[in-house]
Amino acid sequence: MNSQDNRMKMTNYRWTICLMLFIATTINYMDRQVLSLTWKDFIAPEFNWTDANYGTIAGFFSILYSISMLFVGKFVDKIGTKKGYLWAIGIWSVGACLHTFCGIVTAGISTGTWAFTFEGAREAIEAAETAGTVIWSVSTVSIWLFLAARSILAVGESGNFPCAIKVTAEYFPKKDRAFATSVFNAGAQLGALLAPFTIPVIARYMGWEMSFLIIGALGFFWMGFWVRMYETPSKQKKVNKAELEYIEQDRLTEASETAKPATEEKNEKGISLWKCFTFRQTWAVIFGRCLPDGVWWFFLFWAPAYVKDVYGYSSDSTMGMLLIFTLYLISMLSIIGGYLPTVFITRLGMNPFAGRMRAMLIFSLFPLLGLFAQPLGNISCWFPIIIIGIIGAAHQSWSANTYTVVSDMFPKSAVATVTGIGGMAGGIGSLLFNQGSGILFTYSKETNMAFMGFEGIHAGYMIVFLIASVAYLFSWIMIKILVPKYKIIEV
Repeated sequence: MNSQDNRMKMTNYRWTICLMLFIATTINYMDRQVLSLTWKDFIAPEFNWTDANYGTIAGFFSILYSISMLFVGKFVDKIGTKKGYLWAIGIWSVGACLHTFCGIVTAGISTGTWAFTFEGAREAIEAAETAGTVIWSVSTVSIWLFLAARSILAVGESGNFPCAIKVTAEYFPKKDRAFATSVFNAGAQLGALLAPFTIPVIARYMGWEMSFLIIGALGFFWMGFWVRMYETPSKQKKVNKAELEYIEQDRLTEASETAKPATEEKNEKGISLWKCFTFRQTWAVIFGRCLPDGVWWFFLFWAPAYVKDVYGYSSDSTMGMLLIFTLYLISMLSIIGGYLPTVFITRLGMNPFAGRMRAMLIFSLFPLLGLFAQPLGNISCWFPIIIIGIIGAAHQSWSANTYTVVSDMFPKSAVATVTGIGGMAGGIGSLLFNQGSGILFTYSKETNMAFMGFEGIHAGYMIVFLIASVAYLFSWIMIKILVPKYKIIEV
């Protein structure tokens, strides 16, 4: 049988693995979304939270997520993607479920009355506040408990993308990685898409506690499938010889060009965590993630609050659900954006880095539409929702290529490590956006601040939109300055 016949009958198990990454990312973002969709309408009234309180919780999640990303990548590179993914999703699923019991523990600590039902806890807090017998501030106790649960969630969720990017580097050649990454990364949008039609409904009819428990339990089901389905390509029986050759085409080509035998990843020399910071390529990844990730996480965490604060629609109202659904539906266009670098690479003959940089320049221009979100919002709430959706699509397309740049420039033995460093940068950007936004929104409400013709909370959102609009173009310029030409790290 000739090689052409082998290619014609090539298996496609790599896309089954990509589907598993897609599902994991969907669960990841649904777990992350539960709080943003329940705090304004269900949790804040119960515990007396302000925007600044929520900003603190969101910001703390971000910084702990970023710190964890710094080390989880190295951990995954050391133990492998199969075990690494199991540890990651197991930890974050436990963290997600622990949110369920924050109300019960808050009632016990703050009132001295332990009620072991969700409704009983709410009644105990309400009765104690009415009677003036609260021992500890309900707001303070609840915030600390949510911070503890978010900490566990953050540590676990920090492992998703280092694992997923490493799996993509194992199962796809360089020319296909941006598209494969955009496919599994679309799970973020799907998770955000499903969330507004499931989480507020669960919270309304079953209590906000059950929304954390039900969504958090999904990760445990995924773990059972992962154990049975994942092996490295060379050990996976469902990957035939033709598909293995396709997957390993870059390694085989590089080996032939250098007249060196192709070696397995386990024989590659690793790069220490601190050594990674000495490469300009690593700093390019840092700039590519810091501000853009901050923008995305802001929209992820604050979009439901934006719809409520500016337009008055609660997360469990029909209009509120439709607005959030539309926002993330539009962001699904990122799948198309993920294919754009492949066009530049295959049809124009550009090297992978040049193709991705051209695509990322295009993606960096779309967020400039954010400058018009607030002004057009005076005409209809649908205009800013559509614009935010476009920015979300541009971000996910940008993000897919930023992730893939890592596997283009670094050996597989360091991919998860550098991805973790990039994630740390993204977490820091998210901390700045979320903590800063919470403080800004509380201040703008209290002082009725004016900015560019807007007042109060509207002025606060205008400031954030202004920063978000230019973040991507600034990041692209910094990447281009740091890495003007394609250069592979050799160790």
